[in-house]
Amino acid sequence: MQKPKRLSSKYFYDEKGDKLFQAIMKMDEYYLTNSEYEIFSLQKDQILQAILTRKNPFQLIEFGAGDGLKTKLLLEFLMEIDADFEYIPIDISSHVLEELESQLKIKWPNLICKPKVSTYFEALHDLRSDKTKLVLFLGSNIGNFNLIEAQEFISNVNENLNSGDYFLLGVDLKKDPRVILSAYNDKGGVTKAFNLNLLDRINRELDGNFRTENFDHFPTYDPVSGETKSFLISKTKQLVELKKLNKTIEFNYAEPIFMEISKKYDLEELEFLASKTNFEFVEHFHDCKHYFVDTLWKKK
Repeated sequence: MQKPKRLSSKYFYDEKGDKLFQAIMKMDEYYLTNSEYEIFSLQKDQILQAILTRKNPFQLIEFGAGDGLKTKLLLEFLMEIDADFEYIPIDISSHVLEELESQLKIKWPNLICKPKVSTYFEALHDLRSDKTKLVLFLGSNIGNFNLIEAQEFISNVNENLNSGDYFLLGVDLKKDPRVILSAYNDKGGVTKAFNLNLLDRINRELDGNFRTENFDHFPTYDPVSGETKSFLISKTKQLVELKKLNKTIEFNYAEPIFMEISKKYDLEELEFLASKTNFEFVEHFHDCKHYFVDTLWKKK
């Protein structure tokens, strides 16, 4: 058993987890969604200008598409100008992709949409072709990796692209620590419910007996590293059984379970990351408060 105990954040997203995360994105405290939505609302034509100047067919590929809230702004613009493209949302949640595809078919019947339930790199490998690609990784999902993991991840993206392909990375920036912490510890307890839902999922799928009332949600933020970390803290000494795994897990009082990391960046770190992963930095697109950035890179 690892110490500290940890659960992988990729398991957050079952049907209930998807809905809870969509609720998180609508919270007042969770500024990330509104900040990036503002960028896409006001700067979508500038974001797309680089790739559209080539006038050739391209693929708009989105990692972790979710409900496509921000991407729909790009899709609307591309449909209005009759761009020659296909949209390929990639997610590990078939439920989310089915909902997204259904919504898009109603709004834009002529949109070529090819959802893929897959891991990112398997999907990118399968999509290898001579078509120009614009890969979107939005919502500061890159923050779910530490700096070393982020570099490895982006290097893998680069290896699956052709020279001249583009990568648009949505990133939460370092700022007032109190603003950041409130986004991960909202007054309504939605983020807490999102974390605790993973224990409920373990109960459902592994015949476990986690009692969620015996755990509390606790986030931290380090302004030097930019790392926000979320933990569930055991309120009592307890045993948890996972019958399908024939396993019993012991928790001590105040013992943490590490749930996820959400790293924040500054612009210098991002430009260094681009150069280290064989990308050429093109442009930063900011919201009005400079809380968030969508940074556009091109494969060398």
